[in-house]
Amino acid sequence: MTPSNPTMKAAVLTAPETVAVQQVPLPEVPDGWALIRVEYTGLCGTDFSIYHGTHPRAAPPLILGHEITGTVAVAAPDGPAEGTRVVVEPLIACGTCGPCTSGNSHVCSNLNLYGIDAPGSLAEYIALPARALLPVDPKVPARQAALAEPLAVAVHAVARSGLSGGEHVAVFGAGPIGLLTALVAREAGAGEVFLIEPSEDRREAAGRFGFPVLAPGEDPAGTVRSRTGGAGADIVFDSAAHPSVAAALSGAARVQGTIVLVGVYKEPAKLDLQGITFSEQTLLGVRVYTRQDMERAVGLIEADVLQLDRLPIEVFGLGEVPEAFTKAMSAGGVLKVLVGSAGEESGAAHV
Repeated sequence: MTPSNPTMKAAVLTAPETVAVQQVPLPEVPDGWALIRVEYTGLCGTDFSIYHGTHPRAAPPLILGHEITGTVAVAAPDGPAEGTRVVVEPLIACGTCGPCTSGNSHVCSNLNLYGIDAPGSLAEYIALPARALLPVDPKVPARQAALAEPLAVAVHAVARSGLSGGEHVAVFGAGPIGLLTALVAREAGAGEVFLIEPSEDRREAAGRFGFPVLAPGEDPAGTVRSRTGGAGADIVFDSAAHPSVAAALSGAARVQGTIVLVGVYKEPAKLDLQGITFSEQTLLGVRVYTRQDMERAVGLIEADVLQLDRLPIEVFGLGEVPEAFTKAMSAGGVLKVLVGSAGEESGAAHV
């Protein structure tokens, strides 16, 4: 149903680390697009750089937010019906570059994103093309649906790794992406999955899912080798993107093992290229996800095979975005922070 009010509330980044809740015009809905009433927006590392003013493309004034779940308020002719709960594939590909025309639009040479290059979802409504929407079973709680976009990153990482079943898997970093990657790897048939994480709170939170979660110690690679009989892990996922982890990756992987870079490094880091060469290891990069990965993520959430209701989540309201960023950027026991656009206030921790 089209909103009667021509304006809406939005949390607008007006300057680095400065957010104001403003009344802004309701988004225009072009032909073939839908208007989505936003339920939740998840915050991630990309949002942190935007918030701090260090992202190379995002510039105030801007409505952030690309991890989106909501319901269709105005349907597109060829999109989900009004009232349908949806999640969003927030990638904006050019459609004409080499990667796009070869079926790899997720690594478009000119890739843009809602919440960076176009208004995002820290608002009551967002207008999106029908092709960006994926329906979700209405029985799925909105908070779990809100995890679809980061879960798609994990799905893509595991798919890139070539995991076939029975492997020893090590995941550096027990933040949201690291834990989701571990869950997807286990669901895909890995023999043993363990995480390496310096934060005691995060080790405890991830341990609730039944994973061994180890402190890295002075020698992160040695921590992994000690868990694998000295051989190293068959597959090593780096979701930490920390220089100390980069230096340890080759030593943590076995001979002819696979290293998958899931986290995004902000600057060049030292990597043992000789070790990778001498051990004939495979090094893979991960950038976002494909449409199929998003669909797979939605399917996993609908089937509840990962039991994501155990993920420690905290919700903040639109008027509490600075507090939400403070919480999200801490390495505490809350692994995911959501901003609710429907008036839900903070303190609603979900474990």
